[in-house]
Parts: sequence; C-alpha cells; structure tokens
Amino acid sequence: MPEKVKKVAILTAGGLAPCLSSAIAALVERYTEVAPDVEIICYTGGYKGLLEGKSILVTPEIRKNISILYKFGGSPIGNSRVKLTNVKDCVKRGLVKEGQDPQRVAAEQLVKDKVDVLHTIGGDDTNTAAADLAAFLKTNNYALTVVGLPKTIDNDVYPIRQSLGAWTAAEEGAKYFANVVGEHSANPRMLIVHEVMGRNCGYLTAATAHAYRKMLDETEFLPGIGLSRVRRDIHAVYVPELVFDVKSEAERLRKIMDETGNVNIFVSEGAGVETIMKEMEARGEEIPRDAFGHPRLDKINPGAWFAKQFAEMLGAEKTLVQKSGYYSRAAASNEADRSLIIKCANKAVDCALEGIGGVVGQDEDRGDEIRACEFERIKGGKPFNTSQPWFTEMLKAIGQAV
Repeated sequence: MPEKVKKVAILTAGGLAPCLSSAIAALVERYTEVAPDVEIICYTGGYKGLLEGKSILVTPEIRKNISILYKFGGSPIGNSRVKLTNVKDCVKRGLVKEGQDPQRVAAEQLVKDKVDVLHTIGGDDTNTAAADLAAFLKTNNYALTVVGLPKTIDNDVYPIRQSLGAWTAAEEGAKYFANVVGEHSANPRMLIVHEVMGRNCGYLTAATAHAYRKMLDETEFLPGIGLSRVRRDIHAVYVPELVFDVKSEAERLRKIMDETGNVNIFVSEGAGVETIMKEMEARGEEIPRDAFGHPRLDKINPGAWFAKQFAEMLGAEKTLVQKSGYYSRAAASNEADRSLIIKCANKAVDCALEGIGGVVGQDEDRGDEIRACEFERIKGGKPFNTSQPWFTEMLKAIGQAV
C-alpha cells in the first residue's frame, strides 16, 4: 500500500438506489481487511456535506458492526442533489457565499480534512463531478484519487454493463405491483397504470415487468371463480426507446378490456415526456427542473398523462395510477446485487490503494471485466436495448407489437 494513502472519504449522492448502504459496508469491510490503519470518514448529505464540512468518523465500533448496513436500504450517511458547477444553485441553497466557487470550497475542505482518496457512490452526474473535482485539485498541486461506484436504478451509465441496485429495484417493483394489481377486482373495466422510474432509459420498466411475469409463472390460479392470470398479467409495456401507435394500441387494449374487464399497463416515467413538455409549453407553463437541469418528472406526471390518453379510448370506468419508484429504490439490496456490490467495492479499494481513479464496474468494452473505467468514458443516457430476446419475447407473449 502506498504510504500516501492515510485517509479515505466516502459520500453518496443523487437519488436513492438499493445499493448505497451495502456499498458503504463493503468498502469499509475491504479497507478493514487489507488496510486497517487507513482512517475513514463519511461526508453526510453527499456534496452538500462536503461543502459544509460535515462528516462522520468510522470508528472501530462502527467497523465491527458495519455488516448491519446490508440489511437496510437508503443511505445512512444521507444524499443530496448538489451540482458543484451550478454556482447559482449552491449560492441559493446557502452552501457557498456569493462570489465563491463551489469546486474550490469542496477542494479546500478535502485538503483541510487531509483526504487522499474519495469514494463517490452515485450516477454519472455524481462521478463526473468527482472527476472534475480531482482535476481541479490536480491543477492546484493536490493529489486526490477518486474512485466511484455506479449507482442508478435506470442502469443507463456508459460503459457499465450493470449498475448497482438495478436488479433489486426491478424485483421490488414487481412485488409492489403484485399487490396493486389486485385493485382490478374493485371496479369493472379498470385501467391500472404502473409508472416505473426511468428518465431516458426503459431498462427498469422492462426488467420490472419481466420480474413480475416470472412471479406469475410461479403462481397458481383458479379461473373458474375469476382468479385468472390474464386479469393479473401485464397487457402493455411502454419505454422511451420504443415508438408505438396510440390508435392501434388502444384498439388492441380495448379488446382486452372487453374480454377480461381490466387492462394493466407498465410505463416508464420518461416515455412520452417530450410530448407532455410540448403540451405544457403550448399552454405557457414553465417546465420545472432540478439542479442538473433535468425536467422534474414528479411534476410532469407521465403516468397520469398515459392514463388520460387511454382511459376514454378503452372505455375504462375507473383508472388507477400507481408509482413504485420510491418503494423500490429505498429497498435493501438483494443477493444478486450484494454479490456484485462486494466485487466492485473490493476492486474499488484495491484501485484506490494503487492510486488508480475511475468508476468501478463491469466494463462493456472490456468483456465485462470489473475495473476502474476511465472518467472520460463515463456518461449517462445509455438507452435500453429493446432487441434483447427476453424483452422481445415478453412483448410477443402479451400481444404487443415488437
């Protein structure tokens, strides 16, 4: 281990994902195993905590019991959506004073805390911000190794094959809908819209639908008394990457409604957003955006828009829109995710001790090798591959055009 690595800092940022607590635990466990003398602190509230200089010391007692974190979702050290290069937003939120550069404030805090390695657990925004911070420090003659871990339930980060937490989010979303779908029996001609998180990528919607239908495969039904699979099945899956004809889809779903008495739709929150935004702008409404400039999907409400479009065309007597996002993203990581998290965290610590920066994950361009992917290659917006057999076969099974 290089002598220069004496102190490590960890922060989690962006939205929640079912990997944050587990990733913190895995990092601490690995350091305790291979470099027990390295001091570890955790900045509270992501980059907000870094700017404010607020951190938690990982004591011997915490290290001893760190495995408890595997049982929980969320992030014990807290998250925030803070972009260091968005000076105006940082000033508005009172994180820096007028005239201050947030990057410099963050850099000076890292220098003050004598941090040698910064582990960032987040999506592309979080990790590219960390890379910019490391570059900023380098120009000021301060060596900082930044090693990130890819967190996003959207699974849309180049060149990472599988982002941490996405498997769990799909599984939990499926469990959520397994209860919601029972509402079809509460009213005749019921339309249920399940809105799944995914700004630009339909992966989570598709994976959640796939996980749910696998649950149905293992479920017994009693059609004679009305307990049939078709009423609990998914009848349509809409993702941003697929273009569909509303009229033909409405005709197809109307037949299902007439025959079974209900229709269940899975829709990605990013599907149809451009159309909705154009409608809002035409009405003179301002598009609400977050600190990163992304449209606030919770305000735009794509699920409600889809429900409105289809309800009348299907002759639905009642429509129910349910969102599983906050339920699924705050879950504890499942076995598959924990395994991948531990492998990536172990590699992240090894890279940190060797002074190798980057975002550790399965590098699609290197045969899915778990390695530190160079920061300049990290970017969001990777689309879901709709030609994958498991997805096309699912669409065929539910009667949707591929």
